Amino acid sequence: MQAVAPPTLELRGVVKRYGRVAALTEVGFTATAGEVVALVGDNGAGKSTLVKAIAGTHRIDAGEILLDGEPVAIGSPKEAAALGIETVYQDLALCDNLDVTANLYLGRERRRRRSALLDREGMQAHAAAIIADLSAHLPDLAQPVSALSGGQRQAIAVSRAALWGSRIVLLDEPTAALGVAQTAMVYDLIRRLRDRGLAVVVISHNMADVFAVADRISVLRLGRNAGEFRPGTDSTDDVVAAITGSRS
Repeated sequence: MQAVAPPTLELRGVVKRYGRVAALTEVGFTATAGEVVALVGDNGAGKSTLVKAIAGTHRIDAGEILLDGEPVAIGSPKEAAALGIETVYQDLALCDNLDVTANLYLGRERRRRRSALLDREGMQAHAAAIIADLSAHLPDLAQPVSALSGGQRQAIAVSRAALWGSRIVLLDEPTAALGVAQTAMVYDLIRRLRDRGLAVVVISHNMADVFAVADRISVLRLGRNAGEFRPGTDSTDDVVAAITGSRS
């Protein structure tokens, strides 16, 4: 019988404390290549802490993080990036005074061979290819980010994650404050990340978002696992009941 490949990302028995407060207690979580997993829970459920542990912002106190079945230590965002993990935070971390290409390569600029000069043309060509592959609707890449809409700004942040993330992309509240048309564009970007073979984790309070894009839903409550659900099989009421603790 053919062996089953391990998940791209797996957390086993993860514990994180802040002083005497346990933010995560024996939490398990998986995300597989070509899958969108929604991570949901009420405020204080531990979602942000879990994402920060994966992204390298916070070190876990106990448990394991595995990539493709191999234990890894993620001590910083730089280490997470080196492992192919990219995070799009709610504030997007974009520089309004720079253009699209500069934002995509911020801190990772290419230079011309044997020169201190930036390889502007190479970066722009590569950026245009990624944006075209994701079908992200963006204007001239030389336009400053300050001139773009909220949906277009989110598209830049997602495109940057796709450019650098070779394994996993974490998206924190990706449709917050967006209109209907812009939200639909972000949904499409998330699906395209999945179709590129990435493991995509979406953190959201919005059940419409969750059921629109997720293949699987993982619920945290008070820092513990509270259940897993699948759109098409389980209902919004089932998920909300797990979030609130009212499941029988």
